[in-house]
Amino acid sequence: MRLWHCWINLLEKGIPVSVIAFNSIIAAYSKEGLEEKAFEVYNIMVQFGQSPSASTCASLLLGLSMTGRLQEARDLMVKMITMSFPINITACTVLLDGYFKKGDVMGARTLWEEMEKMGIAPDAVAFSALIDGLVKAGSVGDAYDAFLQMIRKGLVPNNFVYNSLITGFCYSGNMNEAQKLERDMRERGLLPDVFTINTIINGFCKQGRMKLAIDCFVEMHRSGLQPDIATYNTLINGFCKAFDVVNADNFMTRMYASGWEPDITTYNIRIHSFCSTRRINRAVMILDELVSAGVVPNTVTYNIMMNSACNDILDRAMILAAKLLKMAFIPNTVTANLLLSHLWKQGLPQRALVWGKKLSEIGFEFDEITHKILDKSSLCIQENTDYCTETTEKSLFLDFLMYITYDYIRRSRAYSDNNDSSFKLVEDGPCGSFKLVNKATV
Repeated sequence: MRLWHCWINLLEKGIPVSVIAFNSIIAAYSKEGLEEKAFEVYNIMVQFGQSPSASTCASLLLGLSMTGRLQEARDLMVKMITMSFPINITACTVLLDGYFKKGDVMGARTLWEEMEKMGIAPDAVAFSALIDGLVKAGSVGDAYDAFLQMIRKGLVPNNFVYNSLITGFCYSGNMNEAQKLERDMRERGLLPDVFTINTIINGFCKQGRMKLAIDCFVEMHRSGLQPDIATYNTLINGFCKAFDVVNADNFMTRMYASGWEPDITTYNIRIHSFCSTRRINRAVMILDELVSAGVVPNTVTYNIMMNSACNDILDRAMILAAKLLKMAFIPNTVTANLLLSHLWKQGLPQRALVWGKKLSEIGFEFDEITHKILDKSSLCIQENTDYCTETTEKSLFLDFLMYITYDYIRRSRAYSDNNDSSFKLVEDGPCGSFKLVNKATV
């Protein structure tokens, strides 16, 4: 910062500063994600008569992509093309990854096609971003096609690429392909890591194939890999879902013997196991245990317990709800969905629709589950005119919890709207000059 102030003094005295010097500062700010600062330097650069170079724009493009300002990055890329500036593969890769992280798969695919048209040859990192993004978007087949294309181009996939594909195949239930990829890794001289084996173990656990999951665990030891907390949590969860309490407890014991302490995920698994078998008192004991151990409950913990409270006898439900609120329970979308679901399931579809309307009025973004609950509530009213309309103690309790959730979301959104920091590119002067300005001021 002191150096930058010295340069400002030089500029004010009429002493020229080179484009290379400006570019170095812009690049530094962009790499740190300080895009407003980078554009501030750029605007000063133009103000003092310096024209942007390809390097200038490449740094700005990288910074915009890194900070998730995809539309501004895309606008800048168009300007770079019109100015005949080369497009940096690194910036394209970051922009591609940004599209996937925003859930804009079409934008990512379009960018990939444009890269090919512009003659930008994707490297191994670009293919890694594409494959991982497609897998997370649920397009495992397309991701595998990209993997084959990567190999045909002579690029070498690394553990990250294999792990992404193995995760995708495990998630879709195709364990044969997942194991085939693991073998392919070994044949190419890559060693599967703990994440690889954990992913395969999780795939078998989700299918209830616990014997094969244990076989993977044993093989893990044989190959010299040490199971981590995720390994134990996955197996404990698998046994809990299979209602095999004995083996779940055995792996808890193994976990302690291996030097691992239970984390919030371990506690959530145990709490969910007890709640699903309606042993609420045991779940509350685990909740107290995790607090005593210094582990901080998260929204998953609260939502599991809140769901159980809504299913429980009213007196106990009120005590449990009060306990959760005292522990600084923070509601989220999942909370809203589970409460709306309970209103519908307990014969109060009209109340579910009323709260759905209130949430939409404050800009609450409904997900697929929310829409399904509200559609079912609406259908219930249309098909059954005898639905419950009277106010009961349970309906008041659910309304109370729904109000707390609604009020928190409303206040959170109001804070977010007042702190909007989105920007856009605007034309500013000759020679293709532009600047980044806050949208609120445009």
